[in-house]
Amino acid sequence: MASTPSPYGAVSPPGATPPSTTPAPGWTNWAGNQRATASTVLRPSTVEQLADAVRVAASAGRRIKAVGSGHSFTDIAGATDLRIELGDLGGPIRIDQEQRLATVPAGLELRALNALLASHGLAMPNLGDIDAQTVAGALSTGTHGTGAGYGCLSTFVEDLTLVTGAGEIRHCSATTDPELFAAARVGLGALGIITEVTLRCVDAFVLRADERPAPLATVLADLPDLIDRNDHFEFYWFPYTDRVQVKTNNRVPLDDRPLPRFRGWLDDEFLANTVFAGACRLGRAVPGLVRPISAISARALTARTYTGRSDQVFCTPRRVRFTEMEYGLPRAALPEALTALRRVVDGLPFKVQFPVEVRFTAPDDIWLSHGYQRESAYLAIHQYVGAPYEPYFQAFEREAIGLGGRPHWGKLHYRDAASLRAVYPRFDDFVAVRDRLDPGRVFANAYTERVLGG
Repeated sequence: MASTPSPYGAVSPPGATPPSTTPAPGWTNWAGNQRATASTVLRPSTVEQLADAVRVAASAGRRIKAVGSGHSFTDIAGATDLRIELGDLGGPIRIDQEQRLATVPAGLELRALNALLASHGLAMPNLGDIDAQTVAGALSTGTHGTGAGYGCLSTFVEDLTLVTGAGEIRHCSATTDPELFAAARVGLGALGIITEVTLRCVDAFVLRADERPAPLATVLADLPDLIDRNDHFEFYWFPYTDRVQVKTNNRVPLDDRPLPRFRGWLDDEFLANTVFAGACRLGRAVPGLVRPISAISARALTARTYTGRSDQVFCTPRRVRFTEMEYGLPRAALPEALTALRRVVDGLPFKVQFPVEVRFTAPDDIWLSHGYQRESAYLAIHQYVGAPYEPYFQAFEREAIGLGGRPHWGKLHYRDAASLRAVYPRFDDFVAVRDRLDPGRVFANAYTERVLGG
C-alpha cells in the first residue's frame, strides 16, 4: 500500500489516518508571560493517531509537545515545532462507584472532572484552588492543595496510560511497571504524552470553610496544632504587615450553612477580583500606595463561615492575572523562610502587591514530587501582571535554596539540572527512565533541557 502524504510535513504510516491539523497560531499561557509559535498544531482524536504522530515526528527528528490549559507560569509547555492539543482526544469514561475509581481522558479539565464525579456521588480527596487545568497538566507539574494528610494530586493516581517517544502506548501502575509509575505521575511532559488516567476518589463530601484574619505571630505559635486539627489549613500573609488571613476547610456531614449568594459574590467576585484588580492597578501606577493598601486589606477582611460541595469550596475564581513562584520546603523551615521572605520584601526597590500563600502537604513516594519523602510547607509568591517580579523571585529563590527548597514545576523558577539533582534523591533514576522512553528527546524543549539536562 502506498504511503499517505501527511499534512504535518512527514509521511503517515501506511493505512494510518493522520490527526487533524491547522496552521499554528501563537500560543500564550494564562498569565501572558509565556508565548510560543509552533509550525503546526495537531489534534488527534484517538490514541492511535497520537502514537502515529509521535512516531512520524521521531523518525523525522522533529519535536512535539502537548499543551494543556496554559496555567503553568514556566515555559514547560513551550513548543516551536509540533504542538499537540488533546481536547479532541476522548475515549470512554469509566466510573466504578463501588471501588471509587474514575478513568478519564487526560485532556479533561478539572472543573469538568469535578462535575462528573459529583454526578456519580464521588469527589477528589483534595484539590488546589484553581480548577481550570487539565488532568494531565495538573499531574505533570505536581499541582497540590493543602492538608497534612494529603500529598499532591498525583498521589490519587491509580494507573495511567501514555505514549512514549517511540510512539509506544504504555500503561503503568504500582504493580505494572512501578518504576515508570513512580516517575510518570509527575513527569513534566518529558516521558511521554499522558492520554488516560484512573483516579482514586472518595465519596462526595461537604466542607465547612472558616476564613478569618489573625496576627501572624499567633498563627506561627499555633502552627502545629492548626495543621494537625484541621483537614485543610492555609494562610495568606499580607506584605508590610503582621497580619494574615487564615483559611480552614473541614469535612462535615451536612451542607448546613451555605454561603448566601450575595455574600459569595461580594467576597469572591467583587472584593477578591474586581476590587483587588483595581487596587493592583492603582498600586502599579502609584507604588507609594501599595503599603497602605496592603495594611487596609489585612484589616478590612472579615470572618466568614460556610459549607458547600467540596470542589466548590476548594476552588475559587481567579480573574486577576499574576506571575507566581512557589517553593516546597521542609515544614520545619517555614518560620525561617518567612523571616527571610519579609527581609527580601522590605529590601526590594519596588512594592509587592499580592499576599503570600502558605500551604502544607504530606510526604509521598513520587520521584519528582516536591513532597517526595518529606512533610512540606509551600510558600507561593506573586506579582500583579505587568509589575516587576524577577528581582523579587530571584532573591526569594536564593533563600529557599539554602533551606532545601524544591520549586513547583509549573511556577517560575531559575534552577537547572545540576541544582535540582541535589534536592531530589531519585533525580538520576528519573533521567534514566526518560532515556529509555524518549531517547531521541522528541518531547524535549528549552524547559526540560534546563531542568533535566540535554
